[in-house]
Amino acid sequence: MILVKIAISAEGKDLNSSVDPRFGRCSYIIIADSDSKGFEVYDNPGIQSTQGAGIQAAQFVAKKKAESLITGKVGPNALQILDSAGIKVYNGTGLTAAEVIDCFKDDMLSRVNEPGEAHAGLKYRHGRSQGW
Repeated sequence: MILVKIAISAEGKDLNSSVDPRFGRCSYIIIADSDSKGFEVYDNPGIQSTQGAGIQAAQFVAKKKAESLITGKVGPNALQILDSAGIKVYNGTGLTAAEVIDCFKDDMLSRVNEPGEAHAGLKYRHGRSQGW
């Protein structure tokens, strides 16, 4: 198999960490090598943003020259940036980072072609919801 640089939205700092389904608000972004499973871990640069967390995370993944992203939901603006950068997005919800690398290599992950629901950033955190 050809070496592929994979970005993974993660809840922790190692390959045993669960994939964080919230791309823009994930705690960490793991950049892994598809063959050797060598990896680097980065704090998500957009996690504390009041707006545009997904955009910042997508720009970061593109800057790191990842060819694929494994996550859960991706907002419309982030997905547009990833598409423009030629980064393929896959769903890895419910798996660990190590498991999604194996599934990626075995072509067992489903592509994310449609954006998930966009969120209002940190605007409604800490109990300040609209009370639906």
